[in-house]
Amino acid sequence: MQNLLNGFSVALEPENLLFCLVGVLLGTVIGMLPGMGSASGVAVLLPLTLTLDPVTALIMLAGLYYGTEYGSTISAVLISTPGDGAALVTVIDGHQMALKGRAGQALAIAAISSFVAGTFSVVFLSVLAPFFAAVSLNFGPPEMFALMLLGLLTVSGIIGRNPLKGILMAVVGAMVAMVGIDSQTSTLRFAFDRAELYSGVSLVAVVVGIVALAELATQGASGHLKPIRTRFRDMVLSRKDLRKASGAIGRGGLLGFIIGVLPGAGPTLATFFTYGVEQRIAKDKSQFGHGDIRGVAGPEASNNAAVNGAFIPTLTMGIPGSATTAILLGAFILFDIQPGPQLFEQQGDLVWGLIASFYIGNILLLALNLPLAPVFASVLRIKYTYLYPVVLIVAVVAAYAVSSRLFDAFLAAGLAVFGVLMKQHGYPVAPLVLGLVLGGMVEAELRRSLAIGDGTLSIFLDRPIALLILGLAVLLIAVPQVVRLIRRRSSRDRLDQSAESTRTGVDA
Repeated sequence: MQNLLNGFSVALEPENLLFCLVGVLLGTVIGMLPGMGSASGVAVLLPLTLTLDPVTALIMLAGLYYGTEYGSTISAVLISTPGDGAALVTVIDGHQMALKGRAGQALAIAAISSFVAGTFSVVFLSVLAPFFAAVSLNFGPPEMFALMLLGLLTVSGIIGRNPLKGILMAVVGAMVAMVGIDSQTSTLRFAFDRAELYSGVSLVAVVVGIVALAELATQGASGHLKPIRTRFRDMVLSRKDLRKASGAIGRGGLLGFIIGVLPGAGPTLATFFTYGVEQRIAKDKSQFGHGDIRGVAGPEASNNAAVNGAFIPTLTMGIPGSATTAILLGAFILFDIQPGPQLFEQQGDLVWGLIASFYIGNILLLALNLPLAPVFASVLRIKYTYLYPVVLIVAVVAAYAVSSRLFDAFLAAGLAVFGVLMKQHGYPVAPLVLGLVLGGMVEAELRRSLAIGDGTLSIFLDRPIALLILGLAVLLIAVPQVVRLIRRRSSRDRLDQSAESTRTGVDA
């Protein structure tokens, strides 16, 4: 507690407070830009912070990180174009709420979910960082493979009424993840003699292409381009909405933090996982995908909690918890600060000042985004015939800017055609993106596990944590099938009883 109080004394210094505000504000604006994302935003602004004091620079960059996560929600809800991969799940129900005239409520529950989960996850970060760091050290390749496989299986919870199409898209995403040079054998795979594909397919190019550009093309072709407007009074949530979302916020925050602690998992996996869990445990699943407030509250809570959780392995072990914390890890190195077990002792004021800034940043985000979300959204009130060309340019530039290659911009344009065809034939986008995010990691962790187990799968039987997670994965597949079979038999029995009663009545 004394360390945290000292941290607040650092974070509340006028300069640090100002740059925390600048970070969350810039993050919100950057997050609204299609395809930019937190990693790109931090990477672009990192050189500008090198003249600042280390703790001030890190507070600003961290504020930009979680500010971006909410900013991407605004564009995801209003124009179905997420600024970051983690907001892709929010599109599913958030944009449907907007189309039904509930854009304000969607943005409000996203802000509240992020604040609540972010605040509690920072408490967990402050109190449980050493414990979670020790637990995460027990997650070797077998455990990580089991977790990634479980994440992929959550795809069955967000694929709509046709499981085959969703599974097919997840497989396509995993295959795309294999493009490039194999890290284990240095073998070139599926690159078609294109040097630009040697390092793999850019996730930003895929998201920009099949999500942003495909949505622009679909909406443009429809000819009904009416801006979705929202006002402050439209953001008022009813008690029913709050009761319905409260459980999703709690579960999303807890799941997001736990997944965020695991090195490399990140908020994207957390949001997909949370959405799948919410849909599976819901008594009434009919509204998911059609504007269910739980489909916004859960993933948004999970997203923010995972961001905070990702700092645990980053600070305590020097292992990035996500792509963005990997860039932030580079910022530590540039400031000649070595993350690891000794960091809390050697740089206590910096670490606790950074952690305390998370509390402050969450309050600033809530204060900004509840009253000012309509202001941010006012940019999107421009007629879509004028707005969409601007979004198109920004999206293409974002695809280019990540690697400074025109190839990625052309790839995004080509994938836009594929995305339009997917929409027309009812193939979901989310499983493809999830397969792309996790496919490479699943392959790498499986091969490492097999190397540890001398080429046999028995390694998973010798690791209790991995075995438990794989057991959950089996239950995830088996339980819905058993429940469906029981319901069919029960329905058949009722029909038989009804027919028997009818025959008895006729005989009488």
